Amino acid sequence: MLDSLIVPLLVTTDLPPDADLAGFGALLTETARELPYDAFLAGKVFWLDRPVLPQQRPASETELRFAAMLGYVAASGTGHETRQVVADVRRAATTAITSRYGHGGDAPAIFAIRERDIRERTPDTALYVDTRDATPDLITATRAYL
Repeated sequence: MLDSLIVPLLVTTDLPPDADLAGFGALLTETARELPYDAFLAGKVFWLDRPVLPQQRPASETELRFAAMLGYVAASGTGHETRQVVADVRRAATTAITSRYGHGGDAPAIFAIRERDIRERTPDTALYVDTRDATPDLITATRAYL
């Protein structure tokens, strides 16, 4: 089994109103390839739209939508610290999101959270996403948490 650090994460960001949730999830999980070590990112993505009254629907076509992912990043090797892994993910995700969607909203907020929060706060309707073709040992280690 590969030595690794597994960090529970919350990622939130504003996206354009026409953004695709699955596309956002794929973009986010593929940022694991940009880290300076072998990594695997997996979790579930979902919309965090503001509550609206029925007469307010549909939402404005110009209004940004708030998307989130709750999941885990696994960083291979020893000597990793949670703070640095989260900073590395934040840097890679910010670059990818800005490249894809522009500067329409704020930079993504990415935080290490409690594992319990992932289980309790992930909606049943959330869409599962993960880094394609990652190291099998990292996938196995991370899936134990999913």
